[in-house]
Amino acid sequence: MQKITEQLGDVGRQILCASRNELYMKMRFLDVALCSFSYIMDDNIETMGTDGFAIYFNPRFLGGIYREERILVNRIYLHMVLHGIFRHMTGRKGRDSRYYDLACDIVAEYIIDGMRHRCILRRRSVLRREAYRRLEAKMKVLTAEKVYSALTEREMGGQELMRLEEEFRIDSHSRWPDEDDRKQQQQIQNKWQDISEQMETDMETFSKAASAESGRLIDQVKVENRQRADYRQFLRKFSVLKEEMAVDPDSFDYVFYTYGLELYGNMPLIEPQEWREVQKVEEFVIVIDTSMSCSGELVKKFLEETYAVLSKSESFFRKVNIHIIQCDDTVQTDEKIADEEELKRYMDNLTLYGEGGTDFRPAFTYVDQLLKDQAFSRLRGLLYFTDGRGTYPSKMPPYETAFVFFSEDYEDTDVPPWAMKLVLAREDIEGDSK
Repeated sequence: MQKITEQLGDVGRQILCASRNELYMKMRFLDVALCSFSYIMDDNIETMGTDGFAIYFNPRFLGGIYREERILVNRIYLHMVLHGIFRHMTGRKGRDSRYYDLACDIVAEYIIDGMRHRCILRRRSVLRREAYRRLEAKMKVLTAEKVYSALTEREMGGQELMRLEEEFRIDSHSRWPDEDDRKQQQQIQNKWQDISEQMETDMETFSKAASAESGRLIDQVKVENRQRADYRQFLRKFSVLKEEMAVDPDSFDYVFYTYGLELYGNMPLIEPQEWREVQKVEEFVIVIDTSMSCSGELVKKFLEETYAVLSKSESFFRKVNIHIIQCDDTVQTDEKIADEEELKRYMDNLTLYGEGGTDFRPAFTYVDQLLKDQAFSRLRGLLYFTDGRGTYPSKMPPYETAFVFFSEDYEDTDVPPWAMKLVLAREDIEGDSK
């Protein structure tokens, strides 16, 4: 019995090695990802699955699909690799596991179905084509988070949900780490983040021709590898050090202070400082792309969440100098904000002007003129909310500049080397504003 078990394990590992090699011959940019697993036979798993480090396989299941069609082994192997590249194993974060698992499987299969390699090619069912069509109408790049939102927002009956699960459930997710296992989650995240970033570089350079045969994979990888940012921390890039009236708890010794109160009643020996130095936002510019290509709803969402961050007392001074400029191919409006009340009033009466083409240069020219007119004393930076499709200035401005994208409307685009690029997901900002 022991000998038979060992033989089954050896045969299973040979099948997986053969599948890995066949995939590698067609997708060399996946070399590190394909070789990142050990192979472990596991009779307790129903099909096959991964924890990010090993592939666990039921030998009967693996042998069965290999005899049925070798392409099925290639597809399930690649399916698990994509779970790793997109870090699906660590992204559940309180979401409903049934819908999240389905979303991850749909994204992986969508990528595989978009590839043109014979070793994984299969005819797509009507159900698959319809599911992809619905999702493509809602989003430009399919990610597990966005597909999850689409699935949960849609009122599906139990029967329809089961049909989708039967269609897209390829592997077992039983080996994915628990949300409470932070250590394992971080290990998986670090491992696959490095692999994914190396793969992206390879696809854009040495394996550019091969990646062209891989459909939407490169776009997907770019979106998954984008830098995620804490919005409040990002706004602090535009902050300045300045004195503000407030008690500075670090400027005096509490021992002498309390001793004086005890000794003399109400006379402390050392009074606390009434001024302290703080790092807050004082002067910066927000430019809103109001061209036809930039969604009005996204613009409003960006402004609402920016207000939510700035309205926190610890984020900016009581008196500020913020210019909110609306611009398409010309500057449409410029609203100066001096305090929180003016910012709230602007939000309550927000009207967008423009809907022309996109040209970033007029806004920078306008801000340069404001600097000449001494409208700012120490301007730290400019936030330009846009979809990125427009003409950038060729010259670097004398202040920090960031082009801000919302992931719901994000297609990877290059910004000038002197500018920062910030991609915000809904949860990145909402987490800051709570």
